[in-house]
Parts: sequence; structure tokens; C-alpha cells
Amino acid sequence: MKVVAAFLLAVLGGNTAPSAEDLKGILSSVGADADEERIELLLSQVAGKDITELIAAGREKLASVPSGGGGVAVSAPTGGAGGGSAPAAAEAKKEEKVEEKEESDDDMGFGLFD
Repeated sequence: MKVVAAFLLAVLGGNTAPSAEDLKGILSSVGADADEERIELLLSQVAGKDITELIAAGREKLASVPSGGGGVAVSAPTGGAGGGSAPAAAEAKKEEKVEEKEESDDDMGFGLFD
């Protein structure tokens, strides 16, 4: 990751085709170790390619990757006509009780201006 960051910093600085020595210089300026193999691998993979096109292609690939969270699995009720509403009502009552308890703790036994 640090090699990619060094490459992007070099490109951002105006060097459209950074060399291995450029990347080593950037990494050494912040005290990071330069791994020759990773630098050569990165340079071989990006040789002759436009960085903006590479970033755009990467964004498209990341857009299709599930990131977890956000979606909630909802199961359809399998019981009879009124079977699914009783548990939902019980959950709503439990939530109301929790909210009431939280509200009573808001003042912590004293008022703001007492």
C-alpha cells in the first residue's frame, strides 16, 4: 500500500512516469522501507497506463463488491393470517419500555439549573 501511495504522490507531484528510484526517494523521505519486489511489480503493472483510467476501473470493480451492512434480511411470515403480528407488537412494547427507561435517566437526579 505504501508503494502505491508513493506512486500516486509522485504522479500528483507532476511525474507522469515515476521510476523505482523516485518511489524509493519518496518512501525514504518518510522513513519507510522500500521493497524492491513490490516497487518493480507495481511499475510493471502500471507501465504505459493512464492513472486516471486505472483509478476509474478500480472504482467500477469496488462498486460491485458487497461492503457488508446496509441490507437487512427480512423473512416473510409463514404462519396463518394473524400469526406474524403478535411478535411484532411485543417487540414494539419492549422498545417503548427501553425508551422510557432511557428518558428517566436523562436528568441523572439533578436539573441543569438547580
